Amino acid sequence: MAETTAHTHHGIDYVELTVTDLAAAKRFYAEAFGWEFTDYRPEYAGIRRGSGDAGGLRLDAEPPRPGGPLVLLFSGDLDRTVAAVRAAGGQVTAGPYEFPGGRRFHFRDPSGNELGVWSET
Repeated sequence: MAETTAHTHHGIDYVELTVTDLAAAKRFYAEAFGWEFTDYRPEYAGIRRGSGDAGGLRLDAEPPRPGGPLVLLFSGDLDRTVAAVRAAGGQVTAGPYEFPGGRRFHFRDPSGNELGVWSET
């Protein structure tokens, strides 16, 4: 019996990041966040979540352009996550700083994608 995945009508369902080096991107996200991947083809890897994928890494020769939507991840220990991002080769671009919901920071991955991480404390 196949396991079903709930999808929310009009909800964000999948996030795909463009990367310039798929192996380096997989290594970075695995080291920094413990992500696991499903390799679908040489230029694409799904970001595993439970029985399905939460998103993907798509290989492209063109680097990502700044200024697009900002993907925010949650952390239960923001300072430890900052250290993990730096240790994995990410570049912290802002923060950590306080905001009305807690604390957050922004970083760039090795391909140049900018993401944020927030925590309640």
